Amino acid sequence: MSGMIKITLPDGTIKEFNKGVTSHDVAMSISEGLARNVLSAKVNGEVWDSSRPINEDATVQLLTWNDQEGKSTFWHSSAHVLAEALEELYPGVKFGIGPPIENGFYYDVDLGDLDFGDEELAAVEKKMTELARNKNEFSRSEISKSDALKYFKDKGDEYKIELINDLEDGTITFYQQGNFTDLCRGPHIPHTGLIKAIKLMSVAGAYWRGDETRKQLTRIYGITFPKQKELSEYLERLEEAKKRDHRKLGKELELFTFSEKVGMGLPLWLPKGTILRERLENFMRKAQVKAGYDPVVTPHIGSKQLYVTSGHYEKYGADSFQPIKTPNEDEEFLLKPMNCPHHCEIYNSKPRSYKDLPVRLAEFGTVYRYEQSGELHGLTRVRGFTQDDAHIFCRPDQVKNEFVKVIDLVLYTFKALGFENYTAQVSLRDQNNKAKYIGKDELWDRAEREIQEAADERGLITVSVEGEAAFYGPKLDFMVKDALGRSWQLGTIQVDYTLPERFELEYTGSDNQKHRPVMIHRAPFGSMERFVAVLIEHCAGNFPLWLAPDQIAILPISEKYHTYAEELKTLLNEKDIRGFLDSRDEKIGRKIRDAEVKKVPFMLIVGEKEEANREISVRRHGEGDLGSMSIEEFIGHFEKNVSI
Repeated sequence: MSGMIKITLPDGTIKEFNKGVTSHDVAMSISEGLARNVLSAKVNGEVWDSSRPINEDATVQLLTWNDQEGKSTFWHSSAHVLAEALEELYPGVKFGIGPPIENGFYYDVDLGDLDFGDEELAAVEKKMTELARNKNEFSRSEISKSDALKYFKDKGDEYKIELINDLEDGTITFYQQGNFTDLCRGPHIPHTGLIKAIKLMSVAGAYWRGDETRKQLTRIYGITFPKQKELSEYLERLEEAKKRDHRKLGKELELFTFSEKVGMGLPLWLPKGTILRERLENFMRKAQVKAGYDPVVTPHIGSKQLYVTSGHYEKYGADSFQPIKTPNEDEEFLLKPMNCPHHCEIYNSKPRSYKDLPVRLAEFGTVYRYEQSGELHGLTRVRGFTQDDAHIFCRPDQVKNEFVKVIDLVLYTFKALGFENYTAQVSLRDQNNKAKYIGKDELWDRAEREIQEAADERGLITVSVEGEAAFYGPKLDFMVKDALGRSWQLGTIQVDYTLPERFELEYTGSDNQKHRPVMIHRAPFGSMERFVAVLIEHCAGNFPLWLAPDQIAILPISEKYHTYAEELKTLLNEKDIRGFLDSRDEKIGRKIRDAEVKKVPFMLIVGEKEEANREISVRRHGEGDLGSMSIEEFIGHFEKNVSI
């Protein structure tokens, strides 16, 4: 029996197999249908090829298209087929990297002087389809560093040579499918024939290894599916996403703009967008007051030493803006990348007792981080953004209860804004690269445990992801799915034992001794800019009635009824029902169409009959005519619909 090993499946089932069994064999022992659908497998937590031999006891999770790791394997393999097609069509092409991404894959390639456009993209896509039909297996081989270097030196591919030089001997693998061989650690799907539907999406420029001083390569984006129907559905969702693009709707609804003179990545909020933003802020302020938070305001800059103390300078210094000099040579300031160091100093402004805790400090604080111009994207990736930031300073025995209260606040926020589909992600340290983080191991372990316990207490379904923690502590991130099924990280809560140490925060305990508080960072919206962008795309600009910048549009049929329309506007404004009067010399049909385009929730039409009877004719955006109502009836109808 020494040649037997035990395979433990996710449901706890344990099966015995001969050494050298593959994940595909394990799948076959369950059902042939399952084996046909297995793309790769997670063996002892690491994703492997389903054909790779297993020689010791292991836990095995079989991965299919329904698993994100399965999709990633599928798209990684598709990137190799893209490279194979390029090499067949353009001999001498040189290859950078070709990873899977959230939706699909890309490959960075050096095509020399070739002008690569739509015609070339279509030709490569056609060649990929031909190659996929060959059902070539992906074959893995371990290779020495010297042999790997020789292979790519003979081939003349300096990008792969540079990558190999960064690797250690004994860790290098090649993969081959058909006539194409690539440096790759895998894993890959069993064979190319599983790729049934292919679409190359776009072409962009990308500096080699993200370095603006290096050569710009051609980045080719694509996506593939195991069924043509799934590709068709994906492309339909993309078309819908274009209609919902927050940059397009932001312009049409007059919410925000950008100016090259002001600077890239620095949004300008227009009046309607400012109203929307202020309503969101007021919503959160009201909830925070009920939850016992105190408002604070801190400067947009801080002394460099402040961020050296917090660790942010070490973390963001190289990627931040240049220090701000003053006429005094000894002074050096930075645009603040985070609000937390300022809040630590507010906590430190006076002695604290255990009876004073928790101290909850909240601020809509604007922070600044330098993003490369190619990474900027509407409101979702900017250089200046406002966080609904708060920091709770509490005793160790209060951490779990405070964390649970913040979870409740985040869920209340999501419910009010129509985000009903979300996952709670416990974001942990990368255990293989602890040097990225600050703080003691035992405090990290404690914080991770407290986060999981708080999530369990609220019945959240959680997933744990290594490497996504903040540099000073683990966190609970809320991954929200929008109306198109896209996932966004909105809302975060973090437990931090490290910054109180670095800032020497203290409170006097019941034993009359000095103790360190624990710090909880939280931002239910996250970034106001990013949250608004996601909200726009989620509801396609059809905001909840309480949030809409213009809740009503008053549309007089002709100039004769402007006086009544003005009176109506004043009456409704007194009831905190906000909107505008369309006094243009246009036909009523045009006014209605324009109000529909602007997604105004209620259109109030006034003419001779309405003025005589002190009524209004009401239309609801997307629903149509609601009939005539008295002003009082409309106010009642509005108030029934406006609640959060």
